[in-house]
Amino acid sequence: MKLPRLSGKEAIKILSKIGYMPARQKGSHVILTKQTESGKRAVVVPLHNEIDRGTLLEIIRQSGLKKEEFLKLI
Repeated sequence: MKLPRLSGKEAIKILSKIGYMPARQKGSHVILTKQTESGKRAVVVPLHNEIDRGTLLEIIRQSGLKKEEFLKLI
């Protein structure tokens, strides 16, 4: 299944559904964190109007989700 074109804000909204909260921002990049049983996870999301597909795949990988699980949250 193909990944949709998402903005940084849309990606943050989707990740917030599974417990990621913005921790800090450095320039145009927002760092989201989530507390898990195995410790803290962090995901970096660029606040671009359109995130590249490769970058979006990396965000999904960092969040610990599978592509299909991420697509269901949209």
